[in-house]
Amino acid sequence: MNVVERAKAPTPKFFKVLRTIGLALLAVSGSIVAAPVALPAVVVTVAGYAAVAGGVLSAVSQITVDDTLRQAQDDTQGNKKDEVKSETDVG
Repeated sequence: MNVVERAKAPTPKFFKVLRTIGLALLAVSGSIVAAPVALPAVVVTVAGYAAVAGGVLSAVSQITVDDTLRQAQDDTQGNKKDEVKSETDVG
């Protein structure tokens, strides 16, 4: 399964919640970093780290796949599982 297929596949509810939290964290920290007022360096540094954490959390949550939902979806569409033949089977 490649990255595009993983991104389009169903995501478990828990990871949808985590993705939303990550996006909110990213938005808040981005606002703090880009604030036009002078903020203490510690606040800006923490906001930068929070932005990175929010981005990673959102990305990982988006590509997490619920295989049981995907298999049920494949079964309803009539798709077969990928079968890999060994060298002894080919002939």
